[in-house]
Amino acid sequence: MLRWIQDFLFAGQPTPRTSPARRKARRKPGAPTVASARYEAMTRRMLERHSVRVRRWRRSMSGVAWVVESTDGCVSRLIEAPLPKSPVSAAVFLHEIGHHAIGLGTYKLRCLEEFHAWRFALEAMREHGIEVTPRVNLRVHASLHYAVAKARRRGLRSLPEELAAYTRPPTREQVKLAGLLRD
Repeated sequence: MLRWIQDFLFAGQPTPRTSPARRKARRKPGAPTVASARYEAMTRRMLERHSVRVRRWRRSMSGVAWVVESTDGCVSRLIEAPLPKSPVSAAVFLHEIGHHAIGLGTYKLRCLEEFHAWRFALEAMREHGIEVTPRVNLRVHASLHYAVAKARRRGLRSLPEELAAYTRPPTREQVKLAGLLRD
């Protein structure tokens, strides 16, 4: 299509082309980069280690974890999460794995379970050499703030001390560090 447009616009004239020296070296489609290979290896390792299956890869940065017990007693650990391609998608993926690693329903308070799943995710990121960026930290803080606020709306009587830092929304400085706010 592009060739046809060029031929139409420059009928009979030499088409403008960039010199070979000015062309950017492009990566071949499908050729893995170092980062994508690291994410892929981490994904395979964590799914295998915790006996988790992915029901569906999500396009959004959200996830869900659940357990299915069949009538014959077979237990399936399932997640839906984004395919890890960046630090944030890796954090969300590992957070869902974390729910199975710590055990769904282990903690009575849902917000406390969320805290431990995020802690698992951050530790796993460091273990696999994936940088915990300011955006990841912002995502964790915003998620835990939401979980604490939800628990309070539903009548939480006493807040565990691990969650005291998440009673307030992320600070302006955290948002600025994540690159989401410009001054």
